[in-house]
Amino acid sequence: MIAEVSTGRKAVGVFLVVALAVFGPSGASAQGAPPADLAPGAVLATEPVHVSLGPAATPVTATRVTYRTTDQLGHPEADVTTVIAPSPLSGVLPRIVGYLSFYDGLGAKCDPSNTLTGGDAGPATDSQATEEELLIAFYVANGWIVTVPDFEGPHLHWMAGRESGQSTLDAIRATESVLGLGTTTQVALSGYSGGAVAADWASELAPSYAPELTLSAVAEGGIPVDYAHLFSYVSGDAVFGASMPGILLGLARAYHYPLQRYLSPYGKKLVHAESDTCITEDFGRYPGLTMAKLFRARYRDPFAVPGLARIFNDQIMGRAPGHPLVPLLMGIGDIDGFGDGVMRTADVETLAREYCRDGVAVEFRRYGAGHEAAGIYFDPQSAAFFQGRFNGIPFKGNCGSIPPGDPLTPLPVER
Repeated sequence: MIAEVSTGRKAVGVFLVVALAVFGPSGASAQGAPPADLAPGAVLATEPVHVSLGPAATPVTATRVTYRTTDQLGHPEADVTTVIAPSPLSGVLPRIVGYLSFYDGLGAKCDPSNTLTGGDAGPATDSQATEEELLIAFYVANGWIVTVPDFEGPHLHWMAGRESGQSTLDAIRATESVLGLGTTTQVALSGYSGGAVAADWASELAPSYAPELTLSAVAEGGIPVDYAHLFSYVSGDAVFGASMPGILLGLARAYHYPLQRYLSPYGKKLVHAESDTCITEDFGRYPGLTMAKLFRARYRDPFAVPGLARIFNDQIMGRAPGHPLVPLLMGIGDIDGFGDGVMRTADVETLAREYCRDGVAVEFRRYGAGHEAAGIYFDPQSAAFFQGRFNGIPFKGNCGSIPPGDPLTPLPVER
């Protein structure tokens, strides 16, 4: 379906594809998982909807689409993507940008497929979604097809790396199928913060999980490389400490892990409070919250709990089978000499150097800003980075000047 969307610079005709349903934890169960014999990325169904891009955009007719993907434990599930494409233009070679939202959701109201269609996710999240929609519109104005998956899956497995990456790659497959494009179509991925989880894991998994796709570039910023380091960094923070209960819950959902048995009464209260929230709404609600306060006395060191340690270790980036094969733009803020207030700068440096050793061309950027402000520097750079890669401009990166970083040593796990 073709419609006109104002981007602030020019009107761009768009064809929009989103999912059949905005699945939440209960809605997904009602719909059921797709048959296991369907190929990952298979399109399941479509339905007309209306969407808006930005605060002043006119709603346009669109189409919802579901696709088959694979969850963290290897089970088939149905997921949702939103695809926005320019009107067909003579002589224009189609390119796809997978935009990976930092929606950081534990409830279906946070899903991009909901916020893009005008769903109310709360003031802070709606404002964040509007900012992302303007960036999406900018990508479309460059003549690129944009696909925006709900990569956390129907059960909101926030921060589950493998699932996020697989869903992202399957969203690209579904996008190419719906638009009738071949697998030679050039693809780029962009993700910041929570979106960087999906971007990085997709880049690592692509050679084995979706080798037929023509992935050309990946831009990732504010990257949570090692969750154990992240928790240690934000524990006690006045603002970002509030992310800890939600991350624990998202991972427990993904692994079917009995988190409740280890939590303190206060920890159970906070995990329940964040069970249907968008994490942006919670920042600053629990100043001084520490990891120790979330757990029962005998589990005050959750990193020593074997099951939790295995889950945290499983999320360390760079541990997937294989490594990226395409140029990477990797950005991270540094506001205090350690990191951007959430993610540790040295972790990103170490991961970038690891990719460099694997022969990947990496452009590493360090911004003198906190987590949220650093995204303002990163996002505009991603468009220029993609433009160069799509046009075949030679790219070397700056591997030789990336600092050594710190070790990404897995937590010890008792046997």
